[in-house]
Amino acid sequence: MKRALFSVALTVLSASVAIAENSNPVVVELYTSQGCSSCPPADALMQKLAERDDVLGLALHVDYWDYIGWKDEYAKPSHTTRQQGYAHAGGRTMIYTPQMVINGNESVVGARGMELMELIAQHRDRTPLATVETTKSGDEVEVSIVASEKLPKGTYAVQVVRYAPMRHASIKRGELAGHDLDYANVVDSLNLLGRWDGAEDASFTVHLADGLKTAVLVQVPGYGPIVAAAKLD
Repeated sequence: MKRALFSVALTVLSASVAIAENSNPVVVELYTSQGCSSCPPADALMQKLAERDDVLGLALHVDYWDYIGWKDEYAKPSHTTRQQGYAHAGGRTMIYTPQMVINGNESVVGARGMELMELIAQHRDRTPLATVETTKSGDEVEVSIVASEKLPKGTYAVQVVRYAPMRHASIKRGELAGHDLDYANVVDSLNLLGRWDGAEDASFTVHLADGLKTAVLVQVPGYGPIVAAAKLD
């Protein structure tokens, strides 16, 4: 039954690829690990999310499963810290994989495709609180942020994400020993680009030089909601 439901979820996610491009995509962060035996279905869902224009799917590999026999080559301590930050902000005492965090303020077990679809639809239909526009010139991109009248006043963190469209792993040990797996939209770095007061329009410059894909997130500091996002590719 679980396998059948998972197939249905993949089919629904694939069918949703035809949705028109959205300039403010729904951000879905997947916390996953090559050492987690229950993560491959969620990793497969991320591959489908990566095909959608109205979603920015990001796979953040965490390092706390490395102790069981296989070191995830894409894991970073900063990803674990970010997941812990979301848990603390939401009043939770535990973190787990696979977990998907939607626009920084809702989460779902990563393999629950139908529930994920419902949350994505709800966030996609909301009026954007801000918009991000980009203009590319050579290796540099100018990022312009404009607030709507409904954006709460306050300071926002403008973050730049660099990620690889696809990575491969041949896992030799641990719970997934013997598996060859592909991972979509694997995050390489997520750094603060600057602070924005949320009142006046603002612009920032991003330098691109390594061939990775790029996205911008505008988020309430302290692991709060993501109010705007854009893909720069």
